[in-house]
Amino acid sequence: MDTLPAASFRRDARVIGVVSLAHGLSHFLQLALPPLFPLLKSEFDVSWTLLGFVVGVFYVVSGIVQFVAGFAVDRLGARPVLLSGMALLAGGTLTASLAPNPWWLIPCVALMGAGNGVFHPSDFAILNANVTPRRLGHAYSSHGASGNLGYALAPIVSFGLGASLGWRVALAGMGVVGLVVLGILATQRHLLTSQRAADAHAHTLKGSANLFLQAPILLCFLYFVFQTMGTIGVQTFVPAALHVGLDIPLVVGTSAVTAYLLGGTAGIVAGGFLAVRAARHDLVAAGGLLIGATLVSLFGTGAVSSAFVLPLFALAGLFVGATGPSRDLIVRNATPKGAAGRVYGFVYSGLDTGSMLGPVWFGMMLDHGYARQVLYVIAAMFAAAIGTVVQVRRAAAARVA
Repeated sequence: MDTLPAASFRRDARVIGVVSLAHGLSHFLQLALPPLFPLLKSEFDVSWTLLGFVVGVFYVVSGIVQFVAGFAVDRLGARPVLLSGMALLAGGTLTASLAPNPWWLIPCVALMGAGNGVFHPSDFAILNANVTPRRLGHAYSSHGASGNLGYALAPIVSFGLGASLGWRVALAGMGVVGLVVLGILATQRHLLTSQRAADAHAHTLKGSANLFLQAPILLCFLYFVFQTMGTIGVQTFVPAALHVGLDIPLVVGTSAVTAYLLGGTAGIVAGGFLAVRAARHDLVAAGGLLIGATLVSLFGTGAVSSAFVLPLFALAGLFVGATGPSRDLIVRNATPKGAAGRVYGFVYSGLDTGSMLGPVWFGMMLDHGYARQVLYVIAAMFAAAIGTVVQVRRAAAARVA
């Protein structure tokens, strides 16, 4: 992972562009189905609980595959793993458009989740192996920003197509986009290389347990769990929390999520420049999360006027987003040589874990009338992530000593 080829700026830019395109599509297709839930509920007369279960299946499968994909990347290289995942994600989306009833969506989203699980271990293995170290901060920034743009674009495209042409056309159209991107990636396969571990065949789950239990690696995993729980809370439950708890119109609450995502995208781009200059990435991550937590918790007090909802959520997104490139460098620096695939697969499965746990917790709070408190818990999750990230550097130093 540390032996990087001498690469020109042009090659670095091409590698970053191709990997970012893949990551953006993964987020785009990750949100292909949820915006169509009102249409599915109306056509099939199903409960929200079943539709929520469908989302849960996606993230359970994605988390499991993401963990396993780390081993596959170390053994086979990132390219076949990434291309196979893209095919599963696009194919699962297309297949979902043919579902005759809601129960058929479950195996479809399982396919989609399996495809989604390969991206982080594959993407970071490719970036680490091909991009010169001084540009890695910008590489991680572009990677994160593309994911945010995919998230922001998906609901617009999915619901727009679904409302005008039907949910089946929406899913089929987005699946075709996935196949087109897969074709583009296949033409750039020479850029999708990564370094395989020399003894990858010996890397078993049992043999890797000590690796995953190393304090820096475990802390990175917990960081993603807490940070994702906070982020998924903003993305999915802030509109309801603001409306029910603070009587803020739903349209304003929904716009707050868009403002947060757009602010996050700008923050990720700015964070790339910050990451390449900062010596203490843990302080960058902690500082951004602290400001984000403070801003979100302000709404829980009820003292913030609705006129400030959009700018303050955009500002929160900006600071939380700015932590992304530094966070990814923290993970890279904590990764032992020859273990990139396994570590990234394990650590980034924290994203799926947080995505599974967060909605259940926040949904229960709303059902029991604790709408305003949802905002405090989101802030608390960001604060908990600070507690993990500031310990990673200390734990890594202790391991070296």
